[in-house]
Amino acid sequence: MGTDERQQDEVEARLEQEVARQFEEVTRGSVDLFMEEELRKKLRRSLRTRVPLVVKAGFDPTRADLHLGHSLLLSRLRRFQDFGHRVIFLIGDFTAMLGDPSGRNATRPPLTRDEVLAHAETYKAQVFKVLDEERTEVRFNSEWLDALGTEGTIRLAARYPLARILERDDFKKRFREGQSIALHELLYPLLQGWDSVELKADVELGATDQLFNLLVGRQLMKEVGLEPQVVMTGPILEGLDAKLVDGVITGDKMSKSLDNYVGIDEPPEAIFGKLMSITDDLMWRYYELLSARPLPELQTLRTDVAEGRVHPKDAKVGLARELVARFHDEAAAHAAVEAFEKRFARRELDSSNVPRVEVSLEGAADMLLVHAVKAAGLTQSSSEARKLLTQGAVRVDGTKIQDVKATLGAGEHLVQVGKLKAARIALG
Repeated sequence: MGTDERQQDEVEARLEQEVARQFEEVTRGSVDLFMEEELRKKLRRSLRTRVPLVVKAGFDPTRADLHLGHSLLLSRLRRFQDFGHRVIFLIGDFTAMLGDPSGRNATRPPLTRDEVLAHAETYKAQVFKVLDEERTEVRFNSEWLDALGTEGTIRLAARYPLARILERDDFKKRFREGQSIALHELLYPLLQGWDSVELKADVELGATDQLFNLLVGRQLMKEVGLEPQVVMTGPILEGLDAKLVDGVITGDKMSKSLDNYVGIDEPPEAIFGKLMSITDDLMWRYYELLSARPLPELQTLRTDVAEGRVHPKDAKVGLARELVARFHDEAAAHAAVEAFEKRFARRELDSSNVPRVEVSLEGAADMLLVHAVKAAGLTQSSSEARKLLTQGAVRVDGTKIQDVKATLGAGEHLVQVGKLKAARIALG
């Protein structure tokens, strides 16, 4: 083999290594991937030609604020971005007025254009906590969907059979149960799919409940003679209260309504404290899905924790610090660590920040501590309070109490439950 041939082989080997590295990082934590070999092919071509892939993810601005669950897609976009690919953050201002029926069992109430645009402004302000603003292309799908008009919409609808649309699980379920399905809902997957045609996407990202819509985009691209996009979905992030059950992280999805969320616009100390409250098992899932640290580095950290070289708490501090720095800055992350250590690790509770809660004795001389804790909203139930008490997780005026028969008399008591909850309970 000549020198030129050896050099060429070395170049090819390095290229394949880079394809493998990018593939591993951009697909980590993914659920569905259509099609794996197509993505490798696209990555390989991009490296050869030095033409970045077009990677898009659409967000309908139906609410004003984003939380960690929403940031999953942003984190995956950022990984593509860090490899030099062209990232399009698509704001579905047109489709948001229709309402995405994915995963729903009823028609979503429509939003006005003013509501949608107001929410879109908050999205633009928040997404650059994750994405690089200078390297992110922000588009609005009203650019082409407004121009589609009645004739264009009818022609678009003619490209896809009704029977295929009704194969979607949520439509099928609602039709079987006799629930209403409005005609505009049937158009939603086609309009989202047309976004991919207009943007000539190489890759589209979405959550698992978006899979059908993303595949419609792939089919429409074939219909018009474009190379079809690769479709990749990620999981729906579990909330802060999720736990490991039979080897699987189990719990409700992160949601503001369930109060198990971390808002990316929350104060640094709130983000840090909430993340320190999760279980060690959930920590590793959050690391995989949310951290920017490379997978080999995370695997090393996990091994170090398992073998006792790193304490689980220190690993959790690393995750919380990284995310605070992402959504705020390094100075805020450092301050959050210091505040947490002062308030919780050193048991120096800042009483000036503890809410005061009035609880009635209803004529009695005292009240069981477990009942007072529940009445003050520090636990969901008296049984939960009793369990925490026996575990040594309850302190009254700085003293650990483990007697389930302990009582509080009239007056004000500083009660701390676990690491994150405290109240000044005023009994009277």
